[in-house]
Amino acid sequence: MDNAQVLSHVLRLLDDVLSLNGRAQTFTRDTALLGALPELDSMAVVSLITALEEQLGLAVDDDDIDGDTFATVGSLADFVAARLG
Repeated sequence: MDNAQVLSHVLRLLDDVLSLNGRAQTFTRDTALLGALPELDSMAVVSLITALEEQLGLAVDDDDIDGDTFATVGSLADFVAARLG
């Protein structure tokens, strides 16, 4: 999966998990997430990680995640791309 495909998948997951009704499709790599999206609370982070694990076959340990991972769409996409690579 190339970087554009990873970004597209992350945007779809954000839209689905956070019930954004298509809003995520307007996001760019620089769109702030944690602290900027009220829908992205601690429970939503857990749901998002679970969806990434299930849909992409990723294994994510608690120690692998910090606030920087969810700072922006780009940081989340980069995290996913690194795990897939």
